[in-house]
Amino acid sequence: MADDHPAYRFRTRLWIYPGQAGWHFVTLPHDVADEIEELTTPTRRGFGSVRVQATIGATTWQTSIFPDTKAESYVLPVKKPVRLSEGLAAEDWADVTLRLAE
Repeated sequence: MADDHPAYRFRTRLWIYPGQAGWHFVTLPHDVADEIEELTTPTRRGFGSVRVQATIGATTWQTSIFPDTKAESYVLPVKKPVRLSEGLAAEDWADVTLRLAE
């Protein structure tokens, strides 16, 4: 992780993407998304994704955030092992910390 990038901390609700797959996400606050977009414009990956280190509770993992044009923000997928480890279900509030990957 790049130490020169700040940690972004925020509280948000977990939600389920409609459909059979049951993917769970959190949406980044607009101010956080705007700053990340500014910092990562030249280095974004496929589909506009940005590599991050995410932490919820005691669980930290490497993943990507993805742009969501409908929400005008980024979304962070929260996989089942993270939800189980932290006792989270859809509509629960989560305290999230993100750091941009190098």
